[in-house]
Amino acid sequence: MLDLTYESPSPKIIAGAKHDWELVIGMEVHAQVSSNAKLFSGASTQFGAEPNSNVAFVDAAMPGMLPVINAFCVEQAVRTGLGLKAAINLRSAFDRKNYFYPDLPQGYQISQLYHPIVGEGEVLVEMGEGVARLVRIERIHLEQDAGKSIHDMDPALSFVDLNRTGVALMEIVSRPDIRGPEEAAAYIAKLRQILRYLGTCDGNMQSGSMRADVNVSICRPGAYEKYQETQDFSHLGTRCEIKNMNSMRFIQAAIDYEARRQIAIVEGGGTVDQETRLYDPDKNETRSMRSKEEAHDYRYFPDPDLLPLEIEQAWVDDIESRLPELPDAKKARFMKDFGLSDYDASVLTAEVEAAAYFEAVAADADGKMAANWVINELFGRLKKDEKHITESPMSSAQLAGVIGLISKNVISGKMAKDLFEIVYTEGGDPAQIAEERGMKQVTDTGAIETAVDEVIAANPEQVEKAQQNPKLAGWFVGQVMKATGGKANPKAVNEIVMAKLGL
Repeated sequence: MLDLTYESPSPKIIAGAKHDWELVIGMEVHAQVSSNAKLFSGASTQFGAEPNSNVAFVDAAMPGMLPVINAFCVEQAVRTGLGLKAAINLRSAFDRKNYFYPDLPQGYQISQLYHPIVGEGEVLVEMGEGVARLVRIERIHLEQDAGKSIHDMDPALSFVDLNRTGVALMEIVSRPDIRGPEEAAAYIAKLRQILRYLGTCDGNMQSGSMRADVNVSICRPGAYEKYQETQDFSHLGTRCEIKNMNSMRFIQAAIDYEARRQIAIVEGGGTVDQETRLYDPDKNETRSMRSKEEAHDYRYFPDPDLLPLEIEQAWVDDIESRLPELPDAKKARFMKDFGLSDYDASVLTAEVEAAAYFEAVAADADGKMAANWVINELFGRLKKDEKHITESPMSSAQLAGVIGLISKNVISGKMAKDLFEIVYTEGGDPAQIAEERGMKQVTDTGAIETAVDEVIAANPEQVEKAQQNPKLAGWFVGQVMKATGGKANPKAVNEIVMAKLGL
């Protein structure tokens, strides 16, 4: 396990207000289940398909069509719950959440209000080296996504695309344990990382497969502690929900604005209305969307077309036995097995593909050298080229080959960077390229000694200066490296120069 110091949630004090105020934040994250088919139909979930091309009869609410649950989506929800150390409910049930909207053909959404498939869990959020917060998960339930209304294609008409209708979502509901904008972004990042490791959601916020509703309220210092003791939400102030946030940067900005808006209202003698709001990134402000609905507003009732969902503990145990190594465990192992720093291990485990690439390199090379080259050289070059690690033109075996040549003193660090560039851009076997292009460094001490003697003999005045000031010996090392075309082993050159000068 990671060596972490658990700290109580640190309140975010808003500057510029008349009084001290603290933020309290809870989040409802909608994560699209990674599945080829929808929750209750066999229609495709392919992103970017032609509008209304991924729609089955049941998605379009044709008369007489009945939902049939997708077992794989259930498995993905269970896998997510296990990855978040949550309780798995062996019996759950689906309910109808009734509301009208043009892109919801049925007039209701199939969801799970009363009996969700996953119960209480947790997410460990690191807020700095060795410091963590624990955000509690209240529940995870399965539900259908709605379609998409399009309002900007025609000045007089709106269009509806039902491709997303019926796509399986996991709604991951946190407790109000998050205390500031930075913690909110860190929570989303950690949750996204875990889901991607599990393979249950691709976490692509730009395409809408992961988005968050952010509940924000303000309270005076000490109120949160009273809530913790009593679990009475009245201590936390009136909350407002900011809908459909799909950017960590925007989440932080929206929370900051909303907190200041609520403080201004309360300190001005008003009261905050419980409502749903939208964030406008262009104006950096939230605006009212509608009054905040409660469960009774949706007239929930058990879905008559779906029996309660019952699963067996043996099935859950089998899923748990096949869980992959998750980020925290992988980070701790990298630090232990390869002697990596907390920072390096965090960078390398940020994405599952990057961790796999590094581990493949480290299997055939020194772990610390592998981390240095992957983080600094490879990641730096990929960022410059705007490529993901999965698009790297240099394989893990090729990078391990470059590092191996350094370890064996076949090439110097400078030569290695030149070789890296050649392999990255042209491909090929590093050892063969180094041989064919004369990139091997000179390790023959006799040859190096000859070069040193020649430089010393040609510069008697510099010899005298160096003997008076040993720091000037570096000048001779540079001259020898220049004379040998940079191929001499720098360490050997330095040792021979110092010996020849009697230093």
